[in-house]
Amino acid sequence: MISNLFVLSPRGDTILSKIYRANPEVGAHERAHTEAFFRKVKFWDGMTISGAGTNDPAFAVDPAESEKSESGSKKKDAPPVFIMPDGLSYLHIKRNGLIFGCSTARNTSPCTVIELLSRIAKVFKDYCGTLSEESIRKNFILLYELLDEMVDYGYPQVTRTENLKAFVYNEPIVVTPVINTGNLINPKTASANAVHKPVIGSVTASGKSLNTNQKNEIFVDILERMNVLFSNNGYILNSTVDGCIQMKSYLQGNPELRLALNEELVIGKQTGTPKYGTVVLDDCNFNECVNLSEFEHGRILSFYPPDGEFVVLNYRVTGDIKTPFRVFPCIEETGPKTIEITCLIRNEVPENHFGANVLIELPLPKCTAGATCRLVSSPNVGGANAEYMAADKKIVWTMKKFPGATEQTMRVKVTLDKPCTSHIRREIGPINMTFEIPMFNVSNLQVRYLRIAQMPGYTPYRWVRYVTQSNSYVCRV
Repeated sequence: MISNLFVLSPRGDTILSKIYRANPEVGAHERAHTEAFFRKVKFWDGMTISGAGTNDPAFAVDPAESEKSESGSKKKDAPPVFIMPDGLSYLHIKRNGLIFGCSTARNTSPCTVIELLSRIAKVFKDYCGTLSEESIRKNFILLYELLDEMVDYGYPQVTRTENLKAFVYNEPIVVTPVINTGNLINPKTASANAVHKPVIGSVTASGKSLNTNQKNEIFVDILERMNVLFSNNGYILNSTVDGCIQMKSYLQGNPELRLALNEELVIGKQTGTPKYGTVVLDDCNFNECVNLSEFEHGRILSFYPPDGEFVVLNYRVTGDIKTPFRVFPCIEETGPKTIEITCLIRNEVPENHFGANVLIELPLPKCTAGATCRLVSSPNVGGANAEYMAADKKIVWTMKKFPGATEQTMRVKVTLDKPCTSHIRREIGPINMTFEIPMFNVSNLQVRYLRIAQMPGYTPYRWVRYVTQSNSYVCRV
């Protein structure tokens, strides 16, 4: 199925590497192959590297191409699957800045290989607690043992954490996750330190066990990612919400859990207007461990939680969605070579909520000579800043905290190299917005309760968190 597997750092260093099928050409120049793969991913141009079949120029990047990629206006992301001049197909995924990749010489299903890489990354995170370059380097003996059990001769074998616990006995060395405090607005936006614990017994770097007085804890995250497209008048053209209920369990004894959702929950589109308080999901799918015997009449899910992180429920909502932010752009030509752009953003979430780490990008025409920004901010706005990025020809507007029920306005004066035409105006935009709203969800899906079934006196710590994020939040100009 696959010939080799490797994990690369953000700098391109090989952290883990394992060869399953001997290839004389690859064996002699394994490092050259991974370096060529990393350069191709880093400086993707949408074309294959020239020089296949010659004495290793397949692994040399054209300097002009690299220069163009580094100084070019826009870099493209490499697709998850592509063919290199060595004749192998390379597949990869990115997790926390790390690249999990593999190569194959056979006509293998890309979806199967991508799923295998995702499972490997998930198992690594479950065993190490946090997925980072440091945690992999300190636990490479454990991770190589995991790879031996998960993949044999290039074929997947055991890929579930709870099944691997019967074969792998090494204890992980816990690495404290590094938290970027500059991006934290509220503790609600950050995950708890307990989430980064391994799912099995662990030791510190000095060899001290961490199993003493371990709490019974379970974490529940209701995550929703929004895809919204606005017209230049601020009207919603398309809107969807992709959500999931994700859990991570540290419960001893693996007890049965009962998770209750909204009583007025409807699955599938209904004719007519739903009554007030009804939560409508277009479609959903459940984890294989979920028992749905009580779901139809009580909206209760019962299951035995597997080890590690797992998704209980995936769901999708489309149609009439109340968006948390509305974007209203306005363009005015104030002179032959000057344009004034006004961008008003209205936060329509309740006052007790706020948008965190808000980022707005406004692309400008290629002939832009310069731009100045002025902000009209409401009170209690944290860390608002707008800047013209001359290299990328765009405006970047950031706000660390955007309070609910407020408006923010940015005015940009753009100076062009040549007179403005309709073609130049079409180069403005679209406006792209990214954000995170803690303890808020658009679909109104709620967890009524989370209980332990048939175990009196068992009182674990239960943590429930709601997070709404932007996946594609775009406004035409």
